[in-house]
Amino acid sequence: MTETKVWLITGAGRGMGVDIARAALATGDRVVATARDAANVAAAVGDHADLLAASLDITDADSIDAAVKAAIERFGRIDVLVNNAGNFQAGYFEEISPDRFRAQIETNFFGPLNVTRAVLPIMRRQRSAHIITITSTAGIVSGGFGSAYGASKFALEGWTESLREEVEQFGIRVTAVEPGFFRTELLVEGSSTLWSDLSIDDYADTATTIESWKSMNGNQSGDPEKVAANLLKVVELDDAPARWVAGADAVQGITRKGQTLIDQANAHLDLSTGLDHSDAPGSA
Repeated sequence: MTETKVWLITGAGRGMGVDIARAALATGDRVVATARDAANVAAAVGDHADLLAASLDITDADSIDAAVKAAIERFGRIDVLVNNAGNFQAGYFEEISPDRFRAQIETNFFGPLNVTRAVLPIMRRQRSAHIITITSTAGIVSGGFGSAYGASKFALEGWTESLREEVEQFGIRVTAVEPGFFRTELLVEGSSTLWSDLSIDDYADTATTIESWKSMNGNQSGDPEKVAANLLKVVELDDAPARWVAGADAVQGITRKGQTLIDQANAHLDLSTGLDHSDAPGSA
């Protein structure tokens, strides 16, 4: 990879994307920072000679192609793609309409796929690049009130795992990032968070649960400037990790989930094993 890198960052009009863009610019790298409205990028990141603010809607192929074309015209290459844009559809499964659930998958899952599909031909020609996809601790550890969000992030995890094997032959590295709770704008209602649009009497605690989530906004323990600084260090590693778990809370939760999976795999060995055909190699 070139010493001075060109970054393309989605969702850089607010939240963690802004901090990543600023951190990359501070090291002397060049940055294509994108959001649905390029004006939001300029307002959030500020003026910089090595910054290209571009409009990009991750659900719109024409918008993506235009931003990628602008990036190449300005800087000639793309070394690091950061799939950061996304939102949070909260709520119990039955209280999220099918349209809302599909919209969550369209944004959080197909959005990064759309952008990566547009950038990969450039990266293959370069034979050197790094694809960073911001998933979430919820991509490993999902829970109640997060079925749509968890589904979208679990899907990203599976995709990045396969993509990594497919493109490493071209010198392209792939890393999934699982942040814990960081003090970004993810939980800002009407900005990045949507609450369930249906109401079912049996889920009587919905209003209380929503208020609990709202109360977390601005009180998250994680500092997004620090995660951005460490992400740049991850990109510089000779052996890029398949996953980078960001935040002590994320490390704790994912470690616990790992042990839970091992326990579940071994819980019913009498039922889980001995299922091969009698003529299968190694069968008793």
